[in-house]
Amino acid sequence: MPTTPPASQPESLIEYPSLFPIKVMGIKVDGLVHAITVIAEHFDPAFDASTIELRESKGGKYLGVTITVTATSREQLDELYRTLSTHPMVKVVL
Repeated sequence: MPTTPPASQPESLIEYPSLFPIKVMGIKVDGLVHAITVIAEHFDPAFDASTIELRESKGGKYLGVTITVTATSREQLDELYRTLSTHPMVKVVL
């Protein structure tokens, strides 16, 4: 008979710790990548900025920035998403 986690502990689809990619999109302006890097480093002190992937929109107005952080908990990811989403340079976080 399979066991289910207690009600207070919803089952996670992510095993922690694990590398977790996050796509961040914003208007292509100076400082966007730096701001995202500083946030990533705050939540993952071992974050490697050399792994950042950039993709410009077809028209060149927007920049997609993919960061890969070491996720250690659901709370960490929730707070990271919240911090990125509320940054004034960021339009979308996926």
